[in-house]
Amino acid sequence: MKFPSKRSMVTGAVAWVITLAIAMSGTSLVRHSSVASDHRKPATWLGSAVPFGGVAFAQSQAKVQMSEQAFKNIKVLKGIPVDEFMGTMGLFSAALNVCCGDCHTGAGTSNPKWDDDPPRKLRARQMAEMVVNINKGNFGGRQAVTCWTCHRGISTPSVTPPLDSIYGEPPNSPPDILPAAPPATSGTPPADQILDRFVQALGGAEAVAKLTSYTAKGTGQLFGEVKADPAEIYAKAPNELTSIIHQREGDQTRTYDGKNAWVMLPLTVVGKYPLTNSLLEGGKLDAEMAFMGRIKSFFPSWKVSYPATIDGRDVYVLQGTGIQNFIATFYFDKQTGLLNRMVRYCNSAVGRVPTQIDYSDYRTVAGVKMPFKWTYGWVSNREEWTISEIQPNVSVDSAKFNEPVQRAK
Repeated sequence: MKFPSKRSMVTGAVAWVITLAIAMSGTSLVRHSSVASDHRKPATWLGSAVPFGGVAFAQSQAKVQMSEQAFKNIKVLKGIPVDEFMGTMGLFSAALNVCCGDCHTGAGTSNPKWDDDPPRKLRARQMAEMVVNINKGNFGGRQAVTCWTCHRGISTPSVTPPLDSIYGEPPNSPPDILPAAPPATSGTPPADQILDRFVQALGGAEAVAKLTSYTAKGTGQLFGEVKADPAEIYAKAPNELTSIIHQREGDQTRTYDGKNAWVMLPLTVVGKYPLTNSLLEGGKLDAEMAFMGRIKSFFPSWKVSYPATIDGRDVYVLQGTGIQNFIATFYFDKQTGLLNRMVRYCNSAVGRVPTQIDYSDYRTVAGVKMPFKWTYGWVSNREEWTISEIQPNVSVDSAKFNEPVQRAK
């Protein structure tokens, strides 16, 4: 599997860094009274009710604001929380390989007019409405068609297939929901066997159970940056995690305290926001993966798909399915039994928002193999993490997992 082109990755890298400014003019923010009151209702956009699974997901207790409260002139993406709005805008950006300035007046200048309606912005609304109508009329409202279905990283979709693409190597674009592979034909072991072997490869169940907390230091390098920044991690079993990259512009922080999840970015208008619904479930999974030997119990259902190859290494492919069809795909090295990659998917108004983590450089800490390098790719950026030091089974103050606060500049 190969990463996308540099240009497309730059688009993804800047998408979430600037999406909050896309529809915003001013910084007056109004918050809803509670998640419980807001998210029990189906979100509405384009004049139709669209359920996003808020009832079944374990809800954050953090106060959440809706898109039309945070931003001005929202005509389409109404009734969804800010975190989902950001993911949706990131998918627009990735699908068309564009940035804010391609659709919004004055983006990138000292006087942006985010609430203007230039022609391309109006066209984007029409296209979003068209996609919803296609899915309603042909697929029962299921998101079978998205922006990516036709655009695939270009502003104007290709109409005629070039012959080179027909007779050349096909692009690797696996579906989100993977097909099950019958063991008799694929030669793949059952899911339990692959997961149990993974635990053994990490050091065994006894060693995994004894690792209950750790702190880590290292660096995090953002995509396109020449210089890496200091980074640190705090983790406490079973699912508390805080990761921080001390960027020059401010801290980039992700936290999960067992119930609530937050993301803080230094270059956005809002600055930080809580995670909700499936994005909150994604934050919980990231925290569980800090103690990855316990991942087997996270998903009630596991499916074995067909083997694949990542960076020249053969891997077994498992897909876990949780509440409200929250899914994540795991790629286990056939030779070592260790995890090479995880891709999780969260819901948005225009399709699933992916997050991909690639693991490498496993070293033994307190009897457990832990990755000292990984790549964290999401629609806001791609980060290269390099760990230099891990302190296992140390006391970690619970305040480390609280809502993040930006450091003074």
